[in-house]
Formats: sequence, C-alpha cells, structure tokens
Amino acid sequence: MSTEASGPLTGLKVLDFSTLLPGPFASQLLADMGAQVTRIESPSRPDLLRQLSTRVGGESAAHLTINRNKRSLALDLKAPQASELVRRLVAEHDILLEQFRPGVMARLGLDYPSLRESNPGLIYCSLTGYGQNGPLAHRAGHDINYLALSGLASYSGHTEPVLSGTQVADLAGGSQQAVIAILAALFERQSSGLGQHLDVAMAEGALALNAMASAAVGCGAPAPRPGTEVLNGGSFYDYYATADGRYLAVGALEPQFALVFFQAIDRPNWAAHALAPPGQQSELKGEIAAVIAEQSLGVWRQKFAALDCCVEPVLNLDEAMAHPQFVARGMVRQLTHQGQSITQLACPLNRQGPIRPGAALGQHSETVLKELGYGEAEIAELKASGAVA
Repeated sequence: MSTEASGPLTGLKVLDFSTLLPGPFASQLLADMGAQVTRIESPSRPDLLRQLSTRVGGESAAHLTINRNKRSLALDLKAPQASELVRRLVAEHDILLEQFRPGVMARLGLDYPSLRESNPGLIYCSLTGYGQNGPLAHRAGHDINYLALSGLASYSGHTEPVLSGTQVADLAGGSQQAVIAILAALFERQSSGLGQHLDVAMAEGALALNAMASAAVGCGAPAPRPGTEVLNGGSFYDYYATADGRYLAVGALEPQFALVFFQAIDRPNWAAHALAPPGQQSELKGEIAAVIAEQSLGVWRQKFAALDCCVEPVLNLDEAMAHPQFVARGMVRQLTHQGQSITQLACPLNRQGPIRPGAALGQHSETVLKELGYGEAEIAELKASGAVA
C-alpha cells in the first residue's frame, strides 16, 4: 500500500452520528483507510469519550485516538434547521453511521426512508445493541450484556465467567462487523447504483463469534463449560504464573510444538500426557505450573526466544507497544499534539496512513457549512440560533 496516498478509501465521504466506542471505532477504521469522516456532535451534550481522565493538553487521550482523522460539526439535531442541513450533507455523502436506539432517527426525520430521497445511493448503517427489531430492540445494553446473552461468557474463564480486558462484543461484534457490512454495501452499489440500510447488532456479532463451539452444539453436542475445552482451560493450553508474578502463555498444542515445549522445561516425558482428552489434564497442568513458577518471566523469555513452539510472555500494554515486532511493522506511531509527544497505535489495515488527533468540538463547523454553500450571514444565523456551534 502506497505511503503517498491517504488510503484505499480516499474519496469516500462518511457522516458519523455515533458516540463513545463502537460507532467511533468503526468510523476510525474508515478514516484511517482514507475516508473523509465528519462527526455530527451535539453542542450541548458532549461525547463522554471527550471526558475520560487521561488528558493531553487538556483533551481526552481516548478522544484524540478514537476520533482521529475526522472532522467535527457541532449540530443540535433537535433544532428546526438541522433536518435540512443534514439532508444537504447526505446528498453529498456515501455513508451514514448512527448508533441511536431504534426510532430516534425517525423521530428526528433522519431515518433511512426519509434520507434516501436525498441520496438513493446512501449506505445507512445503524449500529445498535440488539438490532432494529425483536423483543430486545429497545433495551439498553453494554458489552458485558451482549457477551452474556450470546453465550460467549458462559465458557470463558476456568470456573466462572470472566471479563475481557477489552470490549469484545462492542469492537469485534459491532465496530468491525459494521465496517465489513459497509464495505460489502459499497461493492454492491458499484453494480446496482443503490444504497441500503444496514442493521448491525452487537449481540448478534458476539453470537457469531461462537463459530467453533456453535458448530458442535448445532450437531447435538452439549454446550461448552468453563475449563472443559481444549482452548478454555481444559488442556495444558493456558497461562502460567512465573516466579516474579508475571505470566507465560503456553499454546503448544500440536505434538511437534508440545515436544519442544516439554524438552525446554526439562520434562520431555510429559509430552505423552499432553495427549489426554480435555478435562483430564489437571494433574499435568499442576505440574507445569510448578515448573514455570520456579523461574522469572525474564528467564523463560530468554529460554523460549529461539524456540518455535507457540510459547510467549504475557506482556503489559506498554511492553506490547514497545515490542520489536509491532514497531518493525509500523503499528506504533509517534506524533505531537499541542507540543506534547504522544504515541498511538496505527490502523492495521493502513499502517502508514496519516494520523491527525481528534478534532475539537465544532472545529470544522464553518468549513463544512461553507462546503455546502452556506454564506457568512446564514452561518451567523445558525450560530445565533444555537443550531450550530
């Protein structure tokens, strides 16, 4: 991918009505790949992402990252002038992304059937917890709820459900599914010339992540339980504490990897026990744990550095961001904002693309309005009415 271009989506124009994480992360991916993303933000109810505690020059570090490479138009959607302004925007945009509960955009006169009249080619993506219909469509939810209802939480952890360090349902089940759906709709539009309404539900995206387990359950097998399957603690595939309170990730499942692993810990005869069925390896795991606990993570890292057997250290995030592999691949980017040096993770789909920290609220309001043909007097009137900030 050329480092000269902004990215493969250069030329696409996106209107983003979302806040917090799932929608903004989806539009971040689109922006990082070159799309022009304009956020439509309330001037009176700021996105809570802007208020998170870690600050850079008085601004939220999360906002500067998640909303990077985007423009900000501060618009009160309840103002009488807002509907016409959005319609003029829609006429010139390819994609609209919204994350309101079902029915909210319709009450504002900004639902897909209404806006399609202004732009038949509009791809309108609604990203919600449970979708646009069904018994839970209007129910509030968070990542933990989608993981619970999807069944994923039921067999995560060793004995009881555990929380992930990141929002799996929000990001993998929501943001990334939304981007895939949008790109697929863009491909279809090339032949049909028409847009469509995309109904993306985070709970459904989480349910679909049960790819392997659901295949078995769908054929009559019992539902998986914590600590009983090959990959959820039932085998020696697991994390093991080291002498200094760190952890080693052992994924040496295949026989050729298992043999190298057990030789490395000076227990080659244990390789045969690794063939026992899941759920019958608790004694072996206890023995492995005792051996790993004898040395520090540094010692184990040195021992396994030259061995190809699916064993790696559990890194803290700061260590991961400094790891030579990610640095060499361009995943860690340094930039300056308000005179302060900050580090951001690049988009894995366009690692060399530009990174511009998230915009101030309404920073591009005048620019966007002028692009739409609004004159100075009209802009002043919109500002005076409170419709635009």
